[in-house]
Order: sequence, then structure tokens, then C-alpha cells
Amino acid sequence: GLPGPAVTAPAGPALLEPAAVRLAETATDRDDAIRQTGQALVDVGAVEPVYVETMLARERSISTYVGDGFAIPHGTLAGRDAVHRDALSVLRFPGGVDWGGSPVQVCIGIAARGDGHVEMLARLATILLDPDNARRLREATSADEVIRILSTDDPADADAADDEEPAGSAAGATDSAAGPA
Repeated sequence: GLPGPAVTAPAGPALLEPAAVRLAETATDRDDAIRQTGQALVDVGAVEPVYVETMLARERSISTYVGDGFAIPHGTLAGRDAVHRDALSVLRFPGGVDWGGSPVQVCIGIAARGDGHVEMLARLATILLDPDNARRLREATSADEVIRILSTDDPADADAADDEEPAGSAAGATDSAAGPA
């Protein structure tokens, strides 16, 4: 018979691209934070701008606050038509955003075709349920770090995986790009 569904994502843009990770944002309020989180998905070509409006509509019907300083805004069912591909965006608001009475420091935006958002929400919830991962996400200083925390299949193994990298492989790679003009 045919093999089962592939576990890895199809080739192409990653689920979470560095360009969709923004760690030093400010927002005037919840809707502003959602707009920025959605705009990051627009900027990487994952969704049409109208998707951001469906994220706001979803929030008005049910809060996407998940506790511990995190919110996971995503669009409505009707918004699926505006999604080009599954993607995440991660925005941190160090000053916090009032989310209906709870402070949110990190918004993880979800764009998914079909029922993909259900699986993505479940996976994110599993990662965020680990207080260590939640803390690491709130304190992350680079897009690479955020991507590593969110892309691990077994969050408990994240630290072990880091040790297997050859010394100096990825470290500082982004810094060297800003060399002499």
C-alpha cells in the first residue's frame, strides 16, 4: 500500500519564517496587536490582507488568549479562502498588551488551509503548556531561537538537539552579513 501521510511539511517556505518573527513590537491595544500579527502573515505571502479582518472577527466572537502571557490569534472559517499556505507568525510585545484584562506578551498568529489550524493550535498548546518553553519563548532574543522552540516535535528534546550542532555552525551567521559595505 501507499505510505501514510508525510510527517514533514512539503518543500517550500517554512511554516515559521524568520521574517514572520518580530520580537520588539509595541501595540496600542488588542486589535492593534492582532493586526500586526496578521500583517506579518501577509508580509511573508501566506495570506491575503482580508485574512487580518477575519482574525479580528474571530477575536470578537471568542478570545484567543491562552494564558501565561500568550494569545494565538487566527482567522474565521470564512477566512480560509484568503490563505495561500499554512504559516505562523510570532510577535512579542515586551511592554505587554491588555487582552481583555490579561497581559499578553507574545502573539502567535496562525494561517491554515482546511482544518490545519486545529492541529497547529493543539501543537502550540502542547508546547506552551511546558512552563520552560513558555518562558524561553517570552525571553527569546532571535528568530532562530523562536523557530527552534516552536519547531521541535518533542519540546523536552529541544535542549538535547542544540548540543548536536557542530560548534559555530549557525552561531553568528546573521551577524557576518552586516559586514563592511
